[in-house]
Amino acid sequence: MTPRREETLRGEAQPAEPRGELSDEVEEAPGDASSGGASGLEERLAETEAKRDEYLELAQRVQADFDNYRKRAAREQERLVAHAHERLVRELLPVLDDLERTLEAAERHEETALVDGVKLVERSLRAALRKEGVVEIETDGPFDPHVHEAMLTQPGNGAEAGTVLDVLQRGYRVGDRVVRPARVIVAE
Repeated sequence: MTPRREETLRGEAQPAEPRGELSDEVEEAPGDASSGGASGLEERLAETEAKRDEYLELAQRVQADFDNYRKRAAREQERLVAHAHERLVRELLPVLDDLERTLEAAERHEETALVDGVKLVERSLRAALRKEGVVEIETDGPFDPHVHEAMLTQPGNGAEAGTVLDVLQRGYRVGDRVVRPARVIVAE
């Protein structure tokens, strides 16, 4: 190592070389004679280009692997969604069967069979939705803007202000997510 480089590595200041003048020192690669300096540079250049090509190939391979992963994940997501739809349809088909039987009873003017059939359809549909995690939103008690939608306010006739008086349309949630808020009348 040259004395000037040692000074630089130790942090000692060195005088700046004037612009336009070349230094007397020429750094040579180890093992190079002054006459073979060009071939040493060519070897280092070739090594550097080989490493560059290797890294480029590696980057391209990683990019291709990531693209394949992304496509595989999208296909898997589509498959899961299709499976969920199929399961829901399978749950709702018996409800459709009950509804068809109810309509046949209505055509024959069997009033009691019609009422019983409609009740059966409602129970079947509620059971299918319950299996899917659908839960009715509670409407007893105070108004909650996170799960209720106030459609109207009216005097409570003894009810506390902000209390749900009546339900215009039931609300439902799946897990913690509100699918449809309950539409209610609130006491003033």
